[in-house]
Amino acid sequence: MLYLAWRMAAHRVTALLAVACAVLGGAALITTTGVLAESGLRSQLPPGRLGGADVVVAADQEFHPRGDLPIALPERATVPDRLVDRLAALPGVTAAVGDIGFPAALVGARGQALASADDPRTAGHGWSSTKLLADPRVTGRAPSGAGEVAVTAAAGVAVGERVEVVANGRPATAYRVSAVVEAPGAGLYFADGTASRLAGRGGDGDGPRAGTVDLIGLRVDDGAGARVASAVREQVAGTGLEVVTGADRGEAVEPGVGSARSLLILLAGSLAGIVLLITGFVVAGALGVTVAGQRRDLALMRAVGATPKQIRRLAAAQSSVVAAVALVPGVALGYLLAGRFRELLAGRGVLPDELPLTLSPLPALATLLLVAAAVQLSARCAAWRTSRRPATEAVAESRSEPRRPSRVRTGAGLLLMLGACVLSAAPLMSRTVLGASATSIAGILAAIGLALSGPALVQRAGAAVAGRLRPGVAAPTWLALANVRGYALRLAGVVSPLAMAVVFVLTYTFAQTTVLAATSDDTRGGTLAQYEVTAPALGGLPADTLPAVREVPGVRAAAPVGTTTVVWEYEEFGEPAAESASAMVLGPDTGDVVDLGVTEGGLDRLTGATVAVSGEAARTRGAGVGERVRLVLGDGTEVDARVVAVYDRGLGFGPVVLSRELAAGHTTTDLDQSVLVRTDGTDAAARGLTALAADRAGLAVASTAPDADSPGPDTPPEVWVNLATVVVLLGYLLLSIANKLVAATAQRRAEIAALRLVGTTPRQVRAMMRREAAVVAAAALVSGLLLSALPLALLGQGFLGRPWPAGPAWLLPAVAATVVLTAYVTIELPTRHALRTPPADALRAA
Repeated sequence: MLYLAWRMAAHRVTALLAVACAVLGGAALITTTGVLAESGLRSQLPPGRLGGADVVVAADQEFHPRGDLPIALPERATVPDRLVDRLAALPGVTAAVGDIGFPAALVGARGQALASADDPRTAGHGWSSTKLLADPRVTGRAPSGAGEVAVTAAAGVAVGERVEVVANGRPATAYRVSAVVEAPGAGLYFADGTASRLAGRGGDGDGPRAGTVDLIGLRVDDGAGARVASAVREQVAGTGLEVVTGADRGEAVEPGVGSARSLLILLAGSLAGIVLLITGFVVAGALGVTVAGQRRDLALMRAVGATPKQIRRLAAAQSSVVAAVALVPGVALGYLLAGRFRELLAGRGVLPDELPLTLSPLPALATLLLVAAAVQLSARCAAWRTSRRPATEAVAESRSEPRRPSRVRTGAGLLLMLGACVLSAAPLMSRTVLGASATSIAGILAAIGLALSGPALVQRAGAAVAGRLRPGVAAPTWLALANVRGYALRLAGVVSPLAMAVVFVLTYTFAQTTVLAATSDDTRGGTLAQYEVTAPALGGLPADTLPAVREVPGVRAAAPVGTTTVVWEYEEFGEPAAESASAMVLGPDTGDVVDLGVTEGGLDRLTGATVAVSGEAARTRGAGVGERVRLVLGDGTEVDARVVAVYDRGLGFGPVVLSRELAAGHTTTDLDQSVLVRTDGTDAAARGLTALAADRAGLAVASTAPDADSPGPDTPPEVWVNLATVVVLLGYLLLSIANKLVAATAQRRAEIAALRLVGTTPRQVRAMMRREAAVVAAAALVSGLLLSALPLALLGQGFLGRPWPAGPAWLLPAVAATVVLTAYVTIELPTRHALRTPPADALRAA
């Protein structure tokens, strides 16, 4: 069977090239998705400043919903400091260090913040934390009092110099440099007592984190790591703490950075559905064209005694041979593409630079199984009709198409398009990113429905147009329309993938731009402040920033604003569900700088254990004013909060807003992240804020108005990720479509030769094929636009209050030009090549 399949493949190289390209591109995309998913599950961060610790004890930084994947918690949870002495007494432990991190930054002579650590929010540590560094090179000695500090070598400061340090929101204070530390992840190191006081961690303090440390690092005797780790696990059993060793230590360094792995899982999950849909569609279409060109060969085999099962096995074996050849380079390309994709994510700040990809054979194995299953199923389905027909009917039908398209196939296609129409209504019911994602899925489902019902639709449309032709119509036009009616299956096979490309580009792109526009409208309409004061290099705003801003002449209102992450537990269809979301942290005095569009309750009640929720969340989760909601804060603390307000600008400000009291003590740093400022609009007020920032180290003032001339920096990173996804998938679609059109045209050599033998000139043949190319392009554009119209209209209505989406005006003509060019080039070139062969030779070869 394999020998016969190989012989058949050797005589249909052009047609099978389309299958090879479809398999190669599909394998690359599936492998890329698999690598991203595996990296999200198994990738490990480098240990960084914990490289010298053999065992690390830290709080569990994940929430574990029932029956679902863990959700990362990016805010640092703490460990009781009394555990340090208990662990230090364990046999085999040579050193036990309670590590704390707090905001700290060096200030240069001109008031600028100098490099002190990768994350200024946790740059400050006690000197004992240097024991956790991997082979540090220390020049100098340990800080001996409240006026000394050790700095990282990256700061470019020498031992004995005097520097100013802003620590945990306090005013800049002068310190003498006692040591310079060179090691991965090094920061600023104070005397242990000083660090504990600055961080508010002393056991006699009254702060929300008094008596705690961030983590405990242990150094052990050689060869005692496993034994000590086991003993530590017994000590902390039932406390919710985790014991990590080896490569897992990187997760404990920065919980926020470790949460990037969850992002990879979400990204791979969102890509998987659309990649599998498009890959399956393209592979099935390419195999349909290939098997259609071999119907005569398969029919003759039926005539000489081949059974239906053997015919289907032969078609599947031939396709598997081609797929096997294309799979290897496709998988290799997928690994390379995953690396480029990671670079894009890191370059846009979506992933940390230090998070590597996990490369193993698992994605390749999954790709092999999925592609092999798709090829086998598609090939057997394509050969089903020919294998089931009686031998004489199969031979008679091998030179033409069935007169009546399958009713089952047509009905299934119409049902899919109807289902896509229903799915298109999702944005009307859910003004969320999830609701918008239904738009592109609905468009692709409708395109698949078109592929199934296309032959019947094309046949009826061709008959309707032919019935209105004038008697004196040109011969090429008459021939082109005759081909449309007689070969509706063939035409639908090339129209449907082009229509899918149109639908995919329009729905996927406009869904992103519409959500971005709606989010921008919400944010712009709800932000009453003209300016935002931040201190990113300091890890947070100094404590005296807010009073100083309010004293600037012309400032009418100023309020601190923060962000954190929460996990909202609720019930959906009677089952427990959980969703992680970004949450703003506001006080009751923010009404003058932020307008969330409150429809019930009021933000002035946002005190204590209270929250405000978006109207969408209130409606779908039963969280109206007065109701209580269960939340898991960013450090894993479970709280029960009362809803005091419902607002309608949830797309711009998130599904939930926390009170300042509720979030206090549950973020990595309790410092304010920004202050929104509303002024009287005069230049004097703007100059006053600028002067304030210039006089204070690390402060920055920026306008809250979007900059129309440079939208790039303000564009969310996920937009660039989605754009790259569109470009890659569109390239795969167009390459596969082009090969499919070339193969379909090349298989018509006998038809072209027969026309030439009855007197048709090469010029008339080219004219006929160009008219067919025009029909293909027009049908693809019209059907693609029609299938996209309803999803996009409902998307615009749901998100923008108008029946059209937001997006670039040039996209539609660009798509139209691409479709026309693809149809013309891929039909014109094979036609010219076929015309070079003498008609008799072409018929003999067929």
